[in-house]
Amino acid sequence: MTVNDMQHNDAAGARFDFTVAEGEGGARLDRFLAERPELVEAHLSRSRIKTLIEDGRVLLRGAVLRDPSKKLAAGDAVALDVPPPEPAEPQAEEIALDIVYEDDHLIVIDKPAGLVVHPASGHETGTLVNALIAHCGETLSGVGGVKKPGIVHRIDKDTSGLLVVAKTDAAHHGLSRLFADHGRKLSLTREYLAFVWGVPDRAHGTVDAPLGRHSTQREKMAVVPEARGREAITHWERIADYGVAALVRCQLETGRTHQIRVHMAHIGHPLIGDATYGAGFKTKVTKLPEAARAAVAALGRQALHAATLGFQHPVTKEEVMFESELPEDLAALMAGLEG
Repeated sequence: MTVNDMQHNDAAGARFDFTVAEGEGGARLDRFLAERPELVEAHLSRSRIKTLIEDGRVLLRGAVLRDPSKKLAAGDAVALDVPPPEPAEPQAEEIALDIVYEDDHLIVIDKPAGLVVHPASGHETGTLVNALIAHCGETLSGVGGVKKPGIVHRIDKDTSGLLVVAKTDAAHHGLSRLFADHGRKLSLTREYLAFVWGVPDRAHGTVDAPLGRHSTQREKMAVVPEARGREAITHWERIADYGVAALVRCQLETGRTHQIRVHMAHIGHPLIGDATYGAGFKTKVTKLPEAARAAVAALGRQALHAATLGFQHPVTKEEVMFESELPEDLAALMAGLEG
């Protein structure tokens, strides 16, 4: 696949342009688009893409094509025009926030597990954005659009831990640059604590494996061939050995959807409590101490916590670093494993 003009953002929404590679000739139009890493990152499902095709939002060799099953040929130019979202502006909701730090430009939140970051299908209310609108009022940055004001990065609904949100447009632009760079040249540290099944046989390592949408289970991400995925790099370090399980610290060099969960499963150590990527390890619960078994049963989520967040303040240029203690459910799991 060659991406000519990967994404153009303007008032009309977003446009994606692709060229069909030699090995992709004969693919259906809807499947071809559903497997593009850029569209996976934009959270466009195959059903959504099919609707866009039928609505005349796709050009094949410059002409509108409304047939999702159309077979493509190598060299075909395919363009997808995604309209802007139309949902109503999120409303303020009085939801308690654990505020770690706040100034005129940004706010750092310690997000509990279960809280969705921004409104989406099935989660139009009760999100972090709704809470932030109530807390920040008119000061919240609007650069992210109506559905995601101030949001420059996310953590999964069932992952707990630190998240920074921009309150001004200047902070939003600066933080966006930091997170796009992923700490390679600019100052950014993102470390997670993860309880995993099994014990890695080395003290530390790096998983460098591209991620893309799973070929058959569209709600899942997977390690895929480079041509179908986006670069994803996770550095990990073994912190504690519990025999049947371990505690590892993961540092992100990229920020893909479900990255730590998929990468740790890929090397044979899926996260405890991860029903999506670690379902095959459920039987290992019987090998845990009684207190740990009870903690896993009560968990109801993947055992992943965004514990450290550090960056150069986009406005003051001060280096800041924040730490978050394990929440009660993961602290109980640690105590059970140690016992």
